[in-house]
Amino acid sequence: MTDLTTLQLVWFILIAVLWIGYLTLEGFDFGVGMLLPILGRATADTADARADAEKRKRVMLNTIGPVWDGNEVWVLTAGGATFAAFPQWYATLFSGFYLALALILVGLIVRGMGLDYRHKVDNDVWRKRWDLAITGGSFLAALLWGVGLTNLVYGTPVKPNPAVQGDYIFDGNLLSLLGPVPLLGGLTFVALFITHGAFFISLKTDGEIRHDARALGIKTGLAAAVLAVALLVALGVKHGSALSWAASALAAVALLAALFMATKGREGWAFIGTFACIAFAVVVYFAVLFPNAMPSSLGDANSLTLAAASSTPKTLTIMTWAAAVFTPVVLVYTSWTYWVFRKRIAVHHIPEPVSIR
Repeated sequence: MTDLTTLQLVWFILIAVLWIGYLTLEGFDFGVGMLLPILGRATADTADARADAEKRKRVMLNTIGPVWDGNEVWVLTAGGATFAAFPQWYATLFSGFYLALALILVGLIVRGMGLDYRHKVDNDVWRKRWDLAITGGSFLAALLWGVGLTNLVYGTPVKPNPAVQGDYIFDGNLLSLLGPVPLLGGLTFVALFITHGAFFISLKTDGEIRHDARALGIKTGLAAAVLAVALLVALGVKHGSALSWAASALAAVALLAALFMATKGREGWAFIGTFACIAFAVVVYFAVLFPNAMPSSLGDANSLTLAAASSTPKTLTIMTWAAAVFTPVVLVYTSWTYWVFRKRIAVHHIPEPVSIR
């Protein structure tokens, strides 16, 4: 039978891959949602300007319409994999981050409702309220994912449970998660996702909105670069390794390359650059985390290690065979979906709104 340590490493890497899939794909969804009031604003207080702004918003939402709910499957799978492969990690994480995760869930629900209900009534007030839900939910989820994941790798007040052998408890509260470095992580995620979303819009649209999105992505990308460098240095100084520093360098190069390609009008390469930047940033996080599941801010002796959090060898073996069968199916289906909806759309493709109610 495969060695337990090897299986632990395999599932740690697979969970990292799932988070890469989620943050790179859902990241541009969040970015599009946060950009809705910026790229979709009316240039004047006239009926024609408001109508044009509404069509711009519909163009933006149509770029993510076929894929946004599928992108969320990645985080559900990551949570399920963590529960099955590292149950003690899952239990400690969800008990300690309960309120933060509940707020993320609220943001995702409100955002999803906005995406589903916005078009059902042809009324400006109705649409404005759901626009706020989409933008606010996207911002809240992006910010709190950054805060939560940065807390996870930077260190949280966890310790062994003195009452139950092998159990770990979170010895803090919601305010414990709002330190300077985690907040920096949240702002960095927001800036990266906005840039990622802007380049996605420029890749998937045509006309004036395409050029506006590309120009905005270059500006926000510069801010994201400054924040990302500060964040990765803070993580590296405390928990850095050769792998984390190498991945940090690759993330920086990918983001700078994305901005350079955007200035040349190469939207596809710009989007690939931000995609790679986020992917390498996740590698940094998991490299910093290893070999712990949850490093403790109360001292290394209190940290929850992967070995202590792991399931049995039999469970991990069964899961590995299941992953070997189903993971390629998911990847092929996801790739096919993006291929089918690969064409650009523009304002002139958008029909007049129709009330469903």
